[in-house]
Amino acid sequence: MLVIPAIDLLDNKAVRLYQGDYSKSKIYSESPWDLVAEFIDAGAELIHLVDLNGAKLGKPSNETAIRNIVQKNKVKLELGGGIRSLDTLRFYNDLGIHRFILGTAAVKNPELTDLALKEFGEDRIVLGVDAKDGYVKTQGWETDSGLHYEDFMKQIFNQGVRHVVFTDISLDGTLAGPNFDSYSWILKNFPFHLIASGGVSSLEDLERLAKLENPPIFGAIVGKAYYEGKVDLKEAIRFCNKSVG
Repeated sequence: MLVIPAIDLLDNKAVRLYQGDYSKSKIYSESPWDLVAEFIDAGAELIHLVDLNGAKLGKPSNETAIRNIVQKNKVKLELGGGIRSLDTLRFYNDLGIHRFILGTAAVKNPELTDLALKEFGEDRIVLGVDAKDGYVKTQGWETDSGLHYEDFMKQIFNQGVRHVVFTDISLDGTLAGPNFDSYSWILKNFPFHLIASGGVSSLEDLERLAKLENPPIFGAIVGKAYYEGKVDLKEAIRFCNKSVG
């Protein structure tokens, strides 16, 4: 299982939100590219980036930070937030992003998912499924789609999606532990390369996620637990990681 450090970008700074609430943000770094260097030193092979401004506005909004991250560091990056068109996907591809996360667009415009899969291939397209009380949220987690995540999973699997990041919004930034039940259900029903997001608070949480199987979980995102000193990233990576395919 990959341990995937996360950086949420707001106004080109690295922040963490509490349960997706933009009014409850805490700045952890004004130079996110230096954080990425720390992650690489700890052994990270894949970094998870979210453009929070972009998720709200529907267009790339943290270009300065993202460009600096790409130019100053050699590591695979996956990026979500505000990707609503093929032009934006191509822009980030030219910038050097390895994997693209579709969220709002995948709910509102399923055709974009089809086009993205065709142009970039299933290994570079990741679906970000962000749910609260079971229902998928869009537009920076502020709009309820009315679509239950289980139904959405069926839809995207039938489209050919094979990589998914699932976030339980109610746990994100809380250090309350992951939603193991949802991850177990997803793995039992779909052969996704699944990344767990939200609530990781300790090495014990990561160990428990790593034991999920049929198929095994692909990765787990670590954000606030690292920033608050709850998880030693180097130790976690040494215990959990496998090579990125």
